[in-house]
Amino acid sequence: MARRSPKLTHLDAANRPTMVDVGDKAITRREASAEAMVRLPAAVARELRRTGHRTKKGPVFDTAIIAGVLAAKRTHELIPFCHPLPLQSIRITVDTCRGGLRVQCVVAVTHTTGVEMEALTGASVAALTIYDMCKALSHEMEIGPVRLLHKTGGKRDYHRDKRT
Repeated sequence: MARRSPKLTHLDAANRPTMVDVGDKAITRREASAEAMVRLPAAVARELRRTGHRTKKGPVFDTAIIAGVLAAKRTHELIPFCHPLPLQSIRITVDTCRGGLRVQCVVAVTHTTGVEMEALTGASVAALTIYDMCKALSHEMEIGPVRLLHKTGGKRDYHRDKRT
């Protein structure tokens, strides 16, 4: 049997964009995590190791974490149909990995709507901050993929297959 496309919920009866009414949804604990990969040229990775992850602009990892937290908190100001949420937890980590850095953002709230966009925004802005702080070393850095890893607490949970 052919699978039907999900109904787009951000369009009204006249096909105009609209914000979804979440007032009747259940209040549940909702959590989401996302990651953004930052690929670094070998010379940039060596320089970051040599300097303890500092550039002339300051501590790269710490600044990226702060920027990611601020971005997650302001997602509703950046993405038109995101609801403002009283986030209860935002945790951002930056770790070295083969070829560069892995930024992960985990966000939680007890509310009527999920926090996927907040997690994706936090990870994305943290990665962009790393790029900004390291661009004097090289413009050959790449950001991506940026992707949702998991979400829980809404109508349906999602867990990315670890092989992808």
